[in-house]
Amino acid sequence: MQGEGRLQDRGVVSRFEVPDLGVGVGYRVPHYKHVVDERPAMDWFEVLAENFLVDGGSPLHYLERLAALYPVVPHGVSLSLGSDGDPEHLERLAGLVRRLDPPWASDHLCFTRAHVNSHDLLPLPYTPAVRDHVVDRLEEVQDRLGVVFAVENVSSYLTWRDSVMPEWDFLAEVVERADCAILLDVNNVFVSSVNHGFDPWDYLDAVPMDRVVQIHLAGHSVYEGYRLDTHDHPVCDEVWELYRAVIARAGPISTLIEWDGDIPTFERLSEEAATARALRDEALRERARASA
Repeated sequence: MQGEGRLQDRGVVSRFEVPDLGVGVGYRVPHYKHVVDERPAMDWFEVLAENFLVDGGSPLHYLERLAALYPVVPHGVSLSLGSDGDPEHLERLAGLVRRLDPPWASDHLCFTRAHVNSHDLLPLPYTPAVRDHVVDRLEEVQDRLGVVFAVENVSSYLTWRDSVMPEWDFLAEVVERADCAILLDVNNVFVSSVNHGFDPWDYLDAVPMDRVVQIHLAGHSVYEGYRLDTHDHPVCDEVWELYRAVIARAGPISTLIEWDGDIPTFERLSEEAATARALRDEALRERARASA
């Protein structure tokens, strides 16, 4: 991989007072009952916020049982930070945050709607005007939720002619001006690097690691000429390599395995989490030896 090993340890320490939760997995419908009944070994769970923005019923029943057993963090897909806000959606999200009292919440650095809801995580034009708009939205979201808020980099398949800066510079400027956190999706960095022809190490080297409170890992689909972020495969070797380098540089960061299509048994999902845990532990030992 071009640029391999270039990330340098800068003695990064997170500026946010959030716990290191270890390695967790997404809480998905096929596993709801198994997890709360069997209580398998797992450090923590991430829940898709939109599945629980309801007033009652089965989803909240399982969520309450889960939160009584494990740390739970909500992750959203519908804030559409690049477009105008939806006050009702934000109010429901604030209610979920109050219910869970998580160390942070998150959503994507993208837009999902412009007059109509695309139900896709669409990349933004990387311009000062869009940056300023997103910063205003993030300040509103953080003020309403009252917890650390993290924005996630998305995978992308197109770019905008109006963009005047690379994605990583846009991300860094947004989080600095909004004083928010980052959910670093290492798989998305790799997928976008293949699709757009940039070096993933350039991206990671520009990320302000002291703002990263969580990492996403996932698998993707390989097609002729591009990669598609499908979350229906194991994590690939290149993404594991990038992840290991990030941990060696930045230290312990809460890590989450996403698997949303062709969802395997919980046992298989746990194996993927165990791989992440082993790589994370190895990278942390290497980091400790280097600083001794």
